[in-house]
Amino acid sequence: MTIAVEKVLYTARATANGGRDGKVATDDGKLDVLVVPPAEMGGSGNGTNPEQLFAAGYAACFHSALKVVARKARLDVDGSTVTAEVGIGPINGGAGYGLEVALVVSLPGLDRGAAEDLVAKAHQVCPYSNATRGNIEVDLKVA
Repeated sequence: MTIAVEKVLYTARATANGGRDGKVATDDGKLDVLVVPPAEMGGSGNGTNPEQLFAAGYAACFHSALKVVARKARLDVDGSTVTAEVGIGPINGGAGYGLEVALVVSLPGLDRGAAEDLVAKAHQVCPYSNATRGNIEVDLKVA
């Protein structure tokens, strides 16, 4: 199922030069980083990589979705955190690469049942979750 945006509220624009071994920058200059393959994939590891950037974006976006859902449910999520773990590896017998994600959510002020319910609801609201649903495995974990 394709998700259609009803009205674009903001468009981010980034340009890569050199792929996994180059640089990426946004048009507004707020992000300008060297991109280098991690040592685990044969690179120097002396820079960031696309998986780290994806993990950072997903963690921030999911945490915002969690806070929205919590506010509507009148639940206190002060002190909560979201850690995104993005893995990359071969698929289709090595014909390409794919990603997998684990979202580790810490909600210290809630009991486990309420936390799991809130995380499941946030997963339905988060734009990254909506974009990846049905495409890659996303494992939701309550810490």
